[in-house]
Amino acid sequence: MNIVLKTKVHGHYLKVMEQFDRPLFEQLVPPFVKVQLDEFTGSKTGDQVKIRFLFPMRASWYSDIVEHGSDSQMTYFVDEGTVLPPGLRYWKHKHIVERLTETESLIVDQIEYRGIGILGTILMYLPLWFTFLLRKPIYRSFFNSK
Repeated sequence: MNIVLKTKVHGHYLKVMEQFDRPLFEQLVPPFVKVQLDEFTGSKTGDQVKIRFLFPMRASWYSDIVEHGSDSQMTYFVDEGTVLPPGLRYWKHKHIVERLTETESLIVDQIEYRGIGILGTILMYLPLWFTFLLRKPIYRSFFNSK
């Protein structure tokens, strides 16, 4: 199943992507979720992110950055889950920042996931969509205040 969310922000697309770092990641955690960020090495191929959920469930989530790139109109990186919380069997998230103008960009979250079976995949859609929907005001606040 796929989820795509788009958020317009202020900033040159390359500068916006440079800020996809640990402080931004920490701000993107939903307010009702408690996590411990064990490792965040960056957003380039070969980097890793390792988090532990502490509330509302206890679970680990590890992702490897498997690809990144850039051209004159967009920049991106892709993370793939290697250790996933219960209920998820596959996770691939492409983070794209597209150039709109010299001072505006579009952040695109393209998520591909699979749960356990078709029903599990369908049941996970709304919670995942809502979790990423919560990123939109955080992105706007984070980038529009710079």
